[in-house]
Amino acid sequence: MPTVTFIEPDQTARQIIGADNHSLMEAAIRADIAGIVAECGGECSCATCHVLVDPGWFEATGGPGLFEDQLLELAPSRTVTSRLSCQIKLSAALDGLIVQVPPSQRS
Repeated sequence: MPTVTFIEPDQTARQIIGADNHSLMEAAIRADIAGIVAECGGECSCATCHVLVDPGWFEATGGPGLFEDQLLELAPSRTVTSRLSCQIKLSAALDGLIVQVPPSQRS
């Protein structure tokens, strides 16, 4: 089970344990991570689960797909390491992953 560190919008670091083959968004919702709203429930249609992947982890998570990239165009805090957490599947390879919830997503 991979461990993930979320940096919440207020800069609080929270370490959680996710389940293999679940999305990062699902793990965030279960742990009540501030700023991860996931209005669409993980259907990649709202961008309310936007995260900034730590640059050291971006290659491991991979870049966004075409549709995800289009949704990220709407995100006010987009960076080169932006991803939708609903599109990142957790696995042992992502154990230690660090992501930040953008300040624009304060709940």
